[in-house]
Amino acid sequence: MGANLNRLVFQPPPSSYNKDPNLIWLHTDLSEVIPAFYISVKDAHFTLLFSHGNAEDLGLIIRFFREVSRELKVNVFAYEYTGYGMSTGSAPQEPCLYADIEAAFKYLRDIMKVPWEQIVLFGRSIGTGPSCHLATRTAVRGMVLQSPMVSIYRIPIQFRFTLPGDLFTNVDKVSDMCTPVFIIHGTRDAIVPCWHGRSMHAACVKRGIDVDPHWVEGADHNTLESTLVLRSSTISAGSSLT
Repeated sequence: MGANLNRLVFQPPPSSYNKDPNLIWLHTDLSEVIPAFYISVKDAHFTLLFSHGNAEDLGLIIRFFREVSRELKVNVFAYEYTGYGMSTGSAPQEPCLYADIEAAFKYLRDIMKVPWEQIVLFGRSIGTGPSCHLATRTAVRGMVLQSPMVSIYRIPIQFRFTLPGDLFTNVDKVSDMCTPVFIIHGTRDAIVPCWHGRSMHAACVKRGIDVDPHWVEGADHNTLESTLVLRSSTISAGSSLT
């Protein structure tokens, strides 16, 4: 069952990029080699450690994060998952993603000398799993969870308790976190329903690590960013006319 579940959960697309001299190559504790990219802007104080979604890889997100880096004036360090893109490994598994983000964090901390106070975790969809994992293992400045799941089993069925064999049990990890958590979720998300984000926020409230969440009205799982951009552009256009 485990292998079949992994095939359902992890759906890496065909690699959208080739080996590039600008890629950083990381070695994980599970003996895999994964690429990463680093985007820097002048005078940036914070660095986002980004964990991408399921059906994407580094090549599909780099353009977006060049814009994010420029607009927010933050550095961005994004890493690949084992079995995705140009990484080694052919069968992604939950422990692999945990080893992947640990390797990325160690590179930031030990090689790039970025202090933990300047590292903000940012996980999207399945990327909230490794982000939550790392937040239980080390201190970071904060964490952003976009469209987080409570756990994998509870995506189709709203169980009250964690079942044996469940994956990415994010809600259970909140009790071991001590960093501020900001959650953003689309209200029309049919892939990871919005109640997951609300449940994660409620758990963070109990822990005292919550930041006011942002529920994006009308946005689904794959249009959250575009909905925000459109809404921001509409507000800006309206302001310029008054």
